[in-house]
Amino acid sequence: MSEIKSNADIAPCLTAVMPVYNEAATIAEVIKVVLAQKPVQQLVIVDDCSHDGTWEKLQPIAQAEPRIKLIRHEVNQGKGAALRTGITHATSEIVIIQDADLEYDPTEYFRLLSPILTNKADVVFGSRFLGAGAHRVLYYRHYVGNNLLTTLSNLATNLNLTDMEVCYKAFRREVIQKIRIEENRFGFEPEITAKVAKLKVRVYEVAISYYGRTYSEGKKIGWRDGFSALRCIVKYNFF
Repeated sequence: MSEIKSNADIAPCLTAVMPVYNEAATIAEVIKVVLAQKPVQQLVIVDDCSHDGTWEKLQPIAQAEPRIKLIRHEVNQGKGAALRTGITHATSEIVIIQDADLEYDPTEYFRLLSPILTNKADVVFGSRFLGAGAHRVLYYRHYVGNNLLTTLSNLATNLNLTDMEVCYKAFRREVIQKIRIEENRFGFEPEITAKVAKLKVRVYEVAISYYGRTYSEGKKIGWRDGFSALRCIVKYNFF
């Protein structure tokens, strides 16, 4: 394959799995941008029992678009649980995790897909800290915490990642569907990293942009999730 410079260079080959919880303000725009990307063959949306009108917005959008597979949890379970449900419904060659907000840019899918499509990688992590792309300046303590968790995860897995907690992770479908996801909340990130490392597959990391949200804009992760991540690093690497 020739050099991949944009999504326009890639034929449809991608399932985007989108966990959704109370994202009525952004969900329609995110779906529009995701489906506008040429590689997207399927969009699996799992509404995790939203109560802000998100589910009501999703239904007519899904009915009008055959590429969308829409699922709803009747009880809120968490991001990891939504991903566990969504990944089982993925049918494309490659699977990517897509949050239901505007923090990550779907026009950069090609960055994550390129190492897989050129047969260099089986799993690709995005990184908000490799230096390329725009980054909204926000919480320094989150940055420090992320670096700490990534370092501890790296010590356990022996991978040299710069951003273990990043949302954008792309997988060959056969890789991600063989992994049993146990965590229901944000512990998905260290869990999946540990389990990918144990598979001894080829892992790449690429620079991505990041447009982070404030808590008033809908950001959900908190300090308790940081302690949960520590627990997951220990649990899934050593037990």
